[in-house]
Amino acid sequence: MNKFDTARSVFERLLETITVLLIISLAAVVVLGVIFRWAGESLSWYDEVASVQLAWLTYYGASLAALKRAHIGVPGLIAAVPPVYRVPMVICSEIVTIGFFLILAWYGYIVLIVLEGDTLISLPFIGTQFTQSVIPIGAILFVIAEVLNLPQIWREATGQVEVLRYE
Repeated sequence: MNKFDTARSVFERLLETITVLLIISLAAVVVLGVIFRWAGESLSWYDEVASVQLAWLTYYGASLAALKRAHIGVPGLIAAVPPVYRVPMVICSEIVTIGFFLILAWYGYIVLIVLEGDTLISLPFIGTQFTQSVIPIGAILFVIAEVLNLPQIWREATGQVEVLRYE
């Protein structure tokens, strides 16, 4: 296993750990909210916190899915294209994908600047900059995942290995 594969493996474990912790904490918050509501003592903050956690889970989970190449794709289409066109298609696809997420990261950062001083309604000690930081962070994590997949994508595009199919 080379250093690139080691970095990919470490990054995958990190994203898996964060995603699992987010799932567990989201489930705990929702169950807690339901219990308190059932007891007639609704928590004023659980709905807002759960929606923020769901957004975080979405961004971190999407980054993990990108690393595992589990997003919706059409690998059969790329494999069916003659090799002379396959490489340019893959290069164009990766440029568009990485470019989109770099733009998302930039504008996510701009949103954080705009949100300076705002807080959650139910928990005024938590800044919305913190809760919305997942946008640029998630976008950068997605870019890292794509970059870590580039060697495998290149091998597939050039016909060095068979296209991976997730079924």
